[in-house]
Amino acid sequence: MKLTIFVAMTLLAVPVRAADDNMDAKFQSLQEAVAKKQVPDIKKLSLELFPIVQDALCETAPQAEDEKAAWKSRIDHAKSVGLYAEYALFVAAIESPAATLIDLVDTLQTANSKSQYLDRAWGPYLLALSQTGAAAKVQAVAEKALANFPENEDLLLVLADNAVTKKQPDRALNYSNRLVASLAKRAKAPEGVPAAQWDRKRNAGLGRGYWISGVIYGERGNYANCDKNLRAALPLIQENKPMLGPALFYLGMADYNLGKMTLDKAKILEAAKFSQQSALIESPYTEQARHNALVMKQEADRMR
Repeated sequence: MKLTIFVAMTLLAVPVRAADDNMDAKFQSLQEAVAKKQVPDIKKLSLELFPIVQDALCETAPQAEDEKAAWKSRIDHAKSVGLYAEYALFVAAIESPAATLIDLVDTLQTANSKSQYLDRAWGPYLLALSQTGAAAKVQAVAEKALANFPENEDLLLVLADNAVTKKQPDRALNYSNRLVASLAKRAKAPEGVPAAQWDRKRNAGLGRGYWISGVIYGERGNYANCDKNLRAALPLIQENKPMLGPALFYLGMADYNLGKMTLDKAKILEAAKFSQQSALIESPYTEQARHNALVMKQEADRMR
C-alpha cells in the first residue's frame, strides 16, 4: 500500500520555544527518517519520542492566566508530535516485509493500544502473522484488538471466518452481522485509500458477511433473514463459485418455504430457479439442489 507521506505543517508552525528542544530535535530527525524510509531509525526515534511526549503532557497547567496560552501550545505540540510518531510507525510497517511489519505494529500497540492508525494496520498485521507461521495467534489477537476497535472490518471478517471454520454458528452470525453493519455505514473510502481499492475491499467484506449470515439463517430455518441476506450477497459473490452454490441453494429453500407459507406461486417458481442454478455449480449441495428444483416445480404446478 502506497501512502502519501504526512507532513505535520501545524507542528512546524509552533515556535521552538514552546516545546522541549530535545523533543523538537528528535521530531525533526524522525521526519527525515520517514522521508528517507529508514525503518530502524523510525522505530528508534519513535520509541525515544513517546516517553518525552508523555512527560510533556504531564506538565501541570499554570495558575497565572498569562502563562496558560504558552502551556496550551506546548501541550498541543506534544500531542501532535506523539501522533506523528504513531503515524511514522504505521507507514513504515505497512511498507515493510511481514516480520518487520509485525515488530513495528507491536511497537505501536505498546505505545498506544488505541492509536487511530491501528485501525488500518490490523488487516496487514493479521496477514503477516499467518505469513510468518503465527496463524494460531490470529484469533486471540483479533479478539483482543476488537475491544478497542469494535467496528474494524478486518478484525470482524477474520473472526467471522474463524468461527465458520470452527463450526461456531452463534459466533459466526454475531461477527458477520457486525461486519455488514460496519461496512454499510462506510461507503466512502478512508483517507489515503484509493476509492477503487476501498470499493473492492468493502464489496468483498459485504459479500462475505451477507453470505455467512444468510447461510446460517438458512440452516436454522429463519427464511426471511436468509432471503434478505443472500439476495444482498448475490451480486457481490458472482465470481466466487464455492460461495455462490450454497447461496443459491439456501435462497431456493428460503423462497420455497416463504412461498408455501403465503401461497405465492411466483415465489416457489423463483425458488425452483435458484435451485436449478445451484445444481449447475459443483458443490456439496449440487444433487440436493437438483432434486429440490423438481419438487418445487411440481409444487408450483399444483397451484392455481
